[in-house]
Amino acid sequence: MALSQRQAFTLLSAGVAVSIVALPIKVLSIEMNPQSDAVHQMNLFQAVVLGMVQGLTEFLPISSSAHLKVVPVILGWGDPGSAFTAVIQLGSIAAVLWYFWRDLTQITTGAIKAIGQSDYASKDFRIALGIVLGTIPIIFLGVLIKILIPDFDNSPLRSLRAIAVASIGMSLLLVIAERMGQRKRDYNALGLQDGIWMGLAQALAIIPGVSRSGSTLTAGLFMGLERAAAARFSFLLGIPAITLAGLVQLKDVLDKGLGSEELVSFVAGTISAAVFSYAAIAWLLRYLQTRNTWIFVWYRLAFGVAILGAIATGLLDNS
Repeated sequence: MALSQRQAFTLLSAGVAVSIVALPIKVLSIEMNPQSDAVHQMNLFQAVVLGMVQGLTEFLPISSSAHLKVVPVILGWGDPGSAFTAVIQLGSIAAVLWYFWRDLTQITTGAIKAIGQSDYASKDFRIALGIVLGTIPIIFLGVLIKILIPDFDNSPLRSLRAIAVASIGMSLLLVIAERMGQRKRDYNALGLQDGIWMGLAQALAIIPGVSRSGSTLTAGLFMGLERAAAARFSFLLGIPAITLAGLVQLKDVLDKGLGSEELVSFVAGTISAAVFSYAAIAWLLRYLQTRNTWIFVWYRLAFGVAILGAIATGLLDNS
């Protein structure tokens, strides 16, 4: 059946959007991989614990990459490796897709319908386009870093001291956002500018300790969004980048082959991440409907100060 001009334009636009996101997606492993290339085999218990850490911290504004680097070091488990930490994030993606399935279905069908009717003021179209545009900055910054800093995984920006400073700095920004944010705009008021600005904030999460959810939530508050609305859009915005990066890492892992013990660890960590991610999402959205973000401000501040103190006293190596 022949396509009309409008249908052809719609398909072409979708293809361009997917290409923009997918072609350079491998560089997003920078943002998703808080560890170095060294790998220590995780046993079943360790995999479940790290999956729990991933699940609880991915969507709370406290930085999953920072915790996935610090927790194994503190426990003396060694580096689980970038592939492990990236792949188990697919559990977090499964959780957010599960939780927001109706929203995603509504946004997708609504955006397609809006394009067909040239209704570009539609809420669903605005949110869908905001997610696409908001994903571009992290790809652009990832490509730039890949070109300018080839060994970024081992750069000082990914050291424990940098994580601590980023955590403290973001806690202070969240304080300012809490104080200055008007919180007058709800989820239905989301527009393209929210996707762009929150997308720029999301790109900063390439640095461990910044927190993807923390930076986007902070940006949303600065733009006058209600806390729960900012968190909800933050979750939706993170789906493309985390999903594609996780799938790239999964392909690399499968290409290299896995032993039975490694496979069990990957599966256990991913399931654990999914369960705890779902719980974290549900809890945070309920929490932000009636509470402020001060609990995360104090946690991030204490987390950063504790790391600096441990480095200063020699309890942790700044690596």
